[in-house]
Amino acid sequence: MTLALHGVGVSRGYAIGRTYVLYRDQPEVVEYAVPRRFLEGEIARFRDAVLEAKRQLRTIRDRIPENVSADITAFIDTHLLMLEDSTLTEATVELIGERQSNAEWALKTQRDRVVRVFDEMDDPYLRTRRDDVDHVVNRILRILLKSDDGPAPDGTDGRLEGRVLVADDLTPADTVLMQHHGIAAFVTEYGGPLSHTAILARNLGIPAVIGVRSARRYLSADETIIVDGVQGVVLSAGDDSVLDHYRHRRLRERRERTRLGRLREAPAITRDNVQIGLHANIELPEEVEQVLLAGATGVGLYRTEVLYLNRATPPSEEEQFETFLQVVEELDGRPLTIRTLDLGADKQMDGGRQSGPVATNPALGLRAIRLCLRELDLFRPQIRAILRISARGPVRMMIPMICTVNEMTQVRRLVREEKDALSREGLPFDENIPLGAMIEVPAAAIAAAMFTPYVDFLSIGTNDLIQYTLAIDRIDDEVGYLYDPLHPAVLKLVHEVISAGARSKVPVGMCGEMAGDPRFTRLLLGLGLREFSMHPSVLPEIKFIVRDSDIRHLRDLSQRILHCTSPDELAGLMVRIEH
Repeated sequence: MTLALHGVGVSRGYAIGRTYVLYRDQPEVVEYAVPRRFLEGEIARFRDAVLEAKRQLRTIRDRIPENVSADITAFIDTHLLMLEDSTLTEATVELIGERQSNAEWALKTQRDRVVRVFDEMDDPYLRTRRDDVDHVVNRILRILLKSDDGPAPDGTDGRLEGRVLVADDLTPADTVLMQHHGIAAFVTEYGGPLSHTAILARNLGIPAVIGVRSARRYLSADETIIVDGVQGVVLSAGDDSVLDHYRHRRLRERRERTRLGRLREAPAITRDNVQIGLHANIELPEEVEQVLLAGATGVGLYRTEVLYLNRATPPSEEEQFETFLQVVEELDGRPLTIRTLDLGADKQMDGGRQSGPVATNPALGLRAIRLCLRELDLFRPQIRAILRISARGPVRMMIPMICTVNEMTQVRRLVREEKDALSREGLPFDENIPLGAMIEVPAAAIAAAMFTPYVDFLSIGTNDLIQYTLAIDRIDDEVGYLYDPLHPAVLKLVHEVISAGARSKVPVGMCGEMAGDPRFTRLLLGLGLREFSMHPSVLPEIKFIVRDSDIRHLRDLSQRILHCTSPDELAGLMVRIEH
């Protein structure tokens, strides 16, 4: 009998291999008092542990092959930067002295403070950054507690090759080590699809299924299992027919990957000669290399929030300009869409003091453009930096979470004021820089036609649009099953935005995860979408589907799906449109 365990497939692909079960749960920390005469020694013990953590991470980074994308190294560098951050290290040293507590307890206390800030963030992507704090802190804790750190120390070379790792969770450093040791796939009990570990798995091409609760209880060591990263299923090997089925799938996938690799320079044009824009989403300048390798036509979403995190003061205009310049130069003439700051006002950037009462529901509070229009000292330097960089290449400015026309008119006025100021200062900019709005709020989607006179383009942010429409938090395991891009209400909102843009001749794109999901590509083409922005790793597959599609034949099926209310009929129609 075949055992099937279900989770979330975060890295597509199929793997068959024997399990390597890793038991390495959260370090257990107890508090004890440290006499004042021993405090200097306790602080020195903590600082030594931080230095050892840095050494371990640098060793892992040095193992990354030179031909691997630079953004993979960037994930390790992110953890190294956290080890330099006073919010984590010096604050812990202060706690050891103030409370006369042991280093482990002080570190855990500071970790809890920092994590609380991330938990209160409204953006699901940013909220999952708490995982990085946990990973860094746990590495230091294991060193302090003298417990074995890492699933693959130097002595395991060869022992993990071709294995399927089963663990509670993995850090980005663990994931890089897995690839170094030839791991075939991994299965974790926890983790989210937006975590750095999930992103790394996709970048490295390692099939992965996460959120498989109690996986280590049901899967024994050295058991042959099947990992289906497409469906998010883990299967015990079962009989030969099941194994043969997945061996065939795995072979077909490898052939497909080779074929997709040849499409890098090919244009994204449908069979009936419709040009489709395929852009990429990024958050770090280092990720541009992967954008170019994927053959993207540009960047459709550059998240700027990372510039503002883990610091006491916001980045200056000049710092933002220099960061944007690096991206523009590397894109070498390809368009760049910069999304303005999308953070909430329920926290300071240093992760410490609150700027006011904590919002009961930050996702519905003072965030994104609402915050920027209130905090103009925060917003104006970013507008100026974006305007200045527009003189160096094709740049678009995109405003998140627009809800009312009044917000858009205020933004336009601010942009005009900063253009006038730059002109007086003799600083160059593109007078006609396109200004667009992200449609993430259902009210904005329903009233999309109201916004078209005030924008040069629209971009549908499906991640938030789906959450707000269905009243669910998509990273909450308890209600994750309700997250459904094919819900009739969601499809009607998407169609309304696309139609409003077509009527007003305003370009409409999509930068949410739905845009990078191959299951929905043909449906979105049939509904009229002509610009997609996605994670670079899925772009070749989306391009293949685009080139293999005839939009004339997709329109009727898409309309039938749009008005379908029967789940069974919808499933049948989706099978037809996908093939």
